[in-house]
This record gives sequence, C-alpha cells and structure tokens, in this order.
Amino acid sequence: MLGSKRTGSRHVAVVLLMCLFWYVISSSNNVIGKMVLNEFPFPMTVTLVQLCSITLYSGPFFNLWRIRKYQDIPRSYYYRLIVPLAVGKLLASVTSHISLWKVPVSYAHTVKATMPLFTVVLTRLFFGEKQPTLVYLSLLPIITGVGIATVTEISFDMMGLISALISTMGFSMQNIFSKKVLKDTNIHHLRLLHLLGKLSLFIFLPLWLYTDSFAVFRHNAIKNLDYRVIALLFADGVLNWLQNIIAFSVLSLVTPLTYAVASASKRIFVIAVSLLILGNPVTWVNCLGMTLAIVGVLCYNRAKQITKGREAPTLPLSQSSHIKYQPLEQQTDPYYRGSVNGKLSNGLHRATATTMMPGNSLLANGSGMPSGTAATRLLFV
Repeated sequence: MLGSKRTGSRHVAVVLLMCLFWYVISSSNNVIGKMVLNEFPFPMTVTLVQLCSITLYSGPFFNLWRIRKYQDIPRSYYYRLIVPLAVGKLLASVTSHISLWKVPVSYAHTVKATMPLFTVVLTRLFFGEKQPTLVYLSLLPIITGVGIATVTEISFDMMGLISALISTMGFSMQNIFSKKVLKDTNIHHLRLLHLLGKLSLFIFLPLWLYTDSFAVFRHNAIKNLDYRVIALLFADGVLNWLQNIIAFSVLSLVTPLTYAVASASKRIFVIAVSLLILGNPVTWVNCLGMTLAIVGVLCYNRAKQITKGREAPTLPLSQSSHIKYQPLEQQTDPYYRGSVNGKLSNGLHRATATTMMPGNSLLANGSGMPSGTAATRLLFV
C-alpha cells in the first residue's frame, strides 16, 4: 500500500513537472516567434526553419531514445493518406505563422480555441458522425468568446483572423486523419511527426525557394549577419520541436480528458505570458472573450467525456482497412529494446513493460500513448 502511494505521488509529480516544462516552452516559443516575425517578416521562412528542426533533430534523438521504427508503408496508402497529411501540416504551419505575424499572440490563441468546432464539422462532413446535443451546446461559449475577442481586438487584422482559422482547421484535419494512420499502421506517434516533417520539408522547399529565398537573402538581418535574429530563428525551431515532444510525452502519461484540460490551461498560460512580456494592449471585454472561449473548450471536453459511452467510433475501420505487414526479422526490433511477446492485428510486434529499459515509462505501452481512440484526439499542438 505504501509503495503504491509513493508510485502514485511520483507519477503526479512527473506529470506536473512535465506540464510546467510544456507551458514554459510553449509560451517561450510563441513569444520568440512573435519577436522574430516583428523583425524578420518572413513567416514562410520561419516555417522552413521549424520543419528543418523536426527533420534534423528527430531521427538521431528518437534512435537514441530507442523509439521503435515503422515498417514500410504501401505506396498506395502513402499517397492516399500520408502525403495529404504532410500537405495539411505544411498549410497549417504556414498560416499559423502568418496569423502570428499579423495579430497578437493572445488573439491568435483565442481563435485557435475554435478547434473543437472544426473537429465537429469535419467529422460530420467526412464520416457522417453526429454529436449529442450536449456537445453542440458546449460549442456556443467558444463561438461567443471568439466573437467577443474579435470585435474588441485593438490590433485586429483580417488576414490574421483568416490565417488563424485556416491554421486551426488544418490542425483539426491532421488530428482526425492522423488517428486513422496510427490505427492502420501502428506507427509510433513521434515517428509519424518525423515522417510528416520530412515530407512537408521536401514539398515546401521548392515553393520557399521561389517565393521567399531571394527576399530573405536581401534582408538586412541576413546580409549583415544579425546574430540576434539568427539566434531567435534557431531558438524558435528548437523550442517548436521540444514543444511537440513534451506534449506527446504528457499525453502518454495522462488520460485524454486530463490532457485536454492541461492543453486548455496551457493556452491560458501562453496568452497571459504573451500579454505580460509583449505588452499588446487589451480591454477587459477582450479578456472576457478570451476567457469565455477557453472555458468553452473545457466545457466541450467535459461534454465529450460525459457522452463518450453513447458515441459511435469516430473512425469506423473494418478489418480489411488495416495494412498487413511482415514481422520484423528475427522477431526483434533493434530500435525498441527487448524481445517481443505478441503480435498486433496488423503483424507488428508490441513490446511490453517488462521488456523495456528501466525508467523508460513514457514508452511502456508500446505506442507511447494511452489506449483508446480518444488518446490521439489532440495529436498536433
């Protein structure tokens, strides 16, 4: 009994510490991103730096952390789902940086609180899923709060609003279809992040060379080697990569509802820090709108939790829709330490907690995430 209490207390302490790191890194990433874009107004270049960070850092560190690699994905499936996901990630990232460039951080994050609205609409369009009345009602405070914040925003910019909405819709689509990819392929969520980052960079690089490269190299910060701007760009890329890693680690340690609450609390923290450090002017009515939108997100997550038992699966998958793979050679995955004890339905092997390295608790369930379809609902942040 005493050992169980100590383990529980240690788990809570780890989660709280991880959430603190998550909040600090996320708020720092947003503040530094805004500072970069104020002095270096090239949102596409900032996107390129972040994609390069995901591509360069993920491979070596994921191998070092012994995160299992994925098997080859069939070409037809790759073009049908993986490539569109990468394009969606690219579009969402670019428009997110445009919104951050055009409007204050606090307002951009308030608009991003509309993600549940886009999730409800898109799942209805793509999968015909109907939500209970309680879920629809929980969207009202989100819409009202964002509306109040928009009307009262002193630094309002239409391009910034539209970009933030497109970005939110893009991330919402990623969450929906990434869940299907994770189910079909059993790819580790961090490996999926790395794969999408590499593919997005490959697609985006020619576009960046055509649209931004010449203007970037003519900018004073690059011509004069302004080390402050270069350092901020580097820090923004590293922090964005770390933010994703920590977000996934928190998700692997807690239930989906706890993660949703932590994510909404993180948004509040980011808004507060940006207002404190960047000092953009706000009115009390504007703050009321922001608060109402965040409370609406919490209400939505609570409504989903209450009605979860009565909901049909978001992504009905038949057995035939799963991809079949050959088992790994010698029945052992060299990138995921330890021998395996059983096969998944798609032919891959799942490592158990007893075969893990001691202390590698974030990967103790094989995928690094809680079981259940709702666990991947907030895959991208």
